[in-house]
Amino acid sequence: MTTTDLPDQEAPERRSWLREHSELGVCALLLALGVLVLTDALTMDVEIAQRGPIGPRTVPVVVGAGLLVVALLLAVDVLRGGRGEAEGGEDVDLSEPADWRTVLLLAGVFLATAVLIEPAGFPAAGALLFWGSAFALGSRRLDRDPLIAAVLSVVTYEVFNNLLGVPLPGGPLMGVL
Repeated sequence: MTTTDLPDQEAPERRSWLREHSELGVCALLLALGVLVLTDALTMDVEIAQRGPIGPRTVPVVVGAGLLVVALLLAVDVLRGGRGEAEGGEDVDLSEPADWRTVLLLAGVFLATAVLIEPAGFPAAGALLFWGSAFALGSRRLDRDPLIAAVLSVVTYEVFNNLLGVPLPGGPLMGVL
């Protein structure tokens, strides 16, 4: 008896080669991202005054090279028969649908932050980001969450702006902070 003689229930499941090796899509994405990062890093304009043993190109080149290495190693593993495991977290119920409300709230908070960061400044936009993310993820402590978000945002602004020398827009609070 051949496989064509078997009823549909007994026929072996046939999947295309690409479906069996779907992780190669992740490899392609990592490869493209690595090439993009390396291209940007190597075409970056660097002034002579900024040169030193570790310049502004160092981190992007290391990250881009790392992405290429990971893409190559993952492709080799997939082609040798390696398979990714399905999600199996103890707190994940795969039979439940995605929580689109949370996803849309988080997307809205990120979009609002991107729009408000220049006119309102990082401290205000960052506070919105921190509080909005906490709210979208389920925290309903309206007495303390905005205060924590504001403190976290101002501390982040101070660390980046004053300690690390990364200028962030201060907005109306520029003279105060």
